[in-house]
Amino acid sequence: MTVKKIRVAVNGYGIIGKRVADAVKLQPDMELVGVADVVSDYRVQAAAVLSLPIYASLPDRVEGMEAAGIPVAGTLSDLLAQVDVVVDCTPKGIGAKNLERYREVGIKAIYQGGEKHSLTGHSFVAQANYETALGRDTTRVVSCNTTSTVRTLLALREAGLLKKARGVLMRRATDPWESDHSGIMNTIVPEPHIPSHQGPDAQTVVPDLDVVTIAAKASHTQTHNHYWIVEMTREASREEVIDAFRAAPRIAFIRMADGIVALNSTIELMKDLGRPRGDMWEVALWEDVLTVNGSELYYTYQVYNEAIVVPETVDAIRALSGTVTDGRESIRMTDEAMGIRRDFLVR
Repeated sequence: MTVKKIRVAVNGYGIIGKRVADAVKLQPDMELVGVADVVSDYRVQAAAVLSLPIYASLPDRVEGMEAAGIPVAGTLSDLLAQVDVVVDCTPKGIGAKNLERYREVGIKAIYQGGEKHSLTGHSFVAQANYETALGRDTTRVVSCNTTSTVRTLLALREAGLLKKARGVLMRRATDPWESDHSGIMNTIVPEPHIPSHQGPDAQTVVPDLDVVTIAAKASHTQTHNHYWIVEMTREASREEVIDAFRAAPRIAFIRMADGIVALNSTIELMKDLGRPRGDMWEVALWEDVLTVNGSELYYTYQVYNEAIVVPETVDAIRALSGTVTDGRESIRMTDEAMGIRRDFLVR
């Protein structure tokens, strides 16, 4: 028996959009119907080389895209008429303007963390609240930093170990492809408010989470680095904490003993492992740095900001469509299709 696939559109073929499109193509229960954008530069031209169906998000951009040699299959309206779910990966603020358009044609919509929680009234991390997204018309996949925060703290809470958490986030200055015209150099820029927005954002997913975050932007463009101080509910062994992280999805261990001593080391490792675009979808947690002192826990990890939300977005597609009702099963399907790991190096 042939199972009907979820028909998916991606509106915005940028940093996240192109990765979501690739991930959707890998899923056995999904079909990428097309991608939409307004630009004619190398990003969309690359989509043409890859033979993806390309649509113009705005009708007045068709002529310019075709003049650049891009085979335009139609407008966004044409694309939306063919799909069940649209993943909106347009720049911050643009997606909010698209919501009414999606509602008018009766399709479900997934947003990224740049939009506000109030836009959809639901924020999503698969391991935390998959079931509450079932059948909804919209949800918002939270940001890269918030996703990693929820993944690791939920791992501890599921093991009965989490009382409260305080985190320091060293954020990259800008996306690598924009480093020629934005970013900072030779300085660190503290965020002016404590808590920084990631802590309250995590509470949109898990309202009773006792978490405070402090953040700063550093002068690098690839990945974020988090440091966490956790007060546990009781004294625990280091092995017990490691087991809690191992039991959770999308957390993979790295070790300084293996030569992974800095953010650039992991980026190089992803390339060596043949990851597409060098992407890392997992939280990369330093196992041999993790320290337990009675009921206090200290750990650090790396967040690949361009890729970590992609598997969450895939799960959100299933949740809104209601085709898989068990979040654990959706996570398994996504992780198997994408090759997500629990440990990057075979021991």
